[in-house]
Amino acid sequence: MSKDAYIHNLLPGSPGGPLLFVFHGTGADESQLLSLGRDLAPQATIISPRGDVSEHGAARFFRRTAEGVYDMGDLARATDKMAGFVKAHVEAAKPSTVLGLGYSNGANILASVVFAAPSLFDTAVLMHPLIPFEPEVRGSLAGRRILVTAGKRDPICPPNLTARLDAYLRADGADVTVEWHEGGHEVRPNEIEAARRFLAALPAEGV
Repeated sequence: MSKDAYIHNLLPGSPGGPLLFVFHGTGADESQLLSLGRDLAPQATIISPRGDVSEHGAARFFRRTAEGVYDMGDLARATDKMAGFVKAHVEAAKPSTVLGLGYSNGANILASVVFAAPSLFDTAVLMHPLIPFEPEVRGSLAGRRILVTAGKRDPICPPNLTARLDAYLRADGADVTVEWHEGGHEVRPNEIEAARRFLAALPAEGV
């Protein structure tokens, strides 16, 4: 898969340092999470792809038929394409560690890639993911660090599904941390700080 499979932004970091992929939410683009990524991982090279699906003009990473109802065939297509895109950049950069951060639809595609290629990301930050299906992990998540952030009153990502995702990840061996806030689908400061602590805890040589 080509490094240019997606339109994307790239912010250079320390050569051989961490590689951070950031994945935007529905209706945003490849610029949405760049500044957050730089703030959270100052030394990392940051790659931010733009979703290749348009939903009434809003960019997404895969199609859906209704809120919370995914086109599973298109999700499989997008997952394979994104995994290839990430692998191409990892092979070229040879980073110390591979990090992922996604919000909403971006968290969903990141989670799907983690299920499909568990060894690809050392650490993943999933902000308000919605996984309304039982994931099939192709391998083991042992040794992978995953932070899930969520709102207790999120109308898009219900707390019971966040708890179920947490259970799935733990059952497959992942080292999971969950950070809640009292609100809805918005990102709040405690989530940002949780992500900062989570990424800062990485050993310099990677996981």
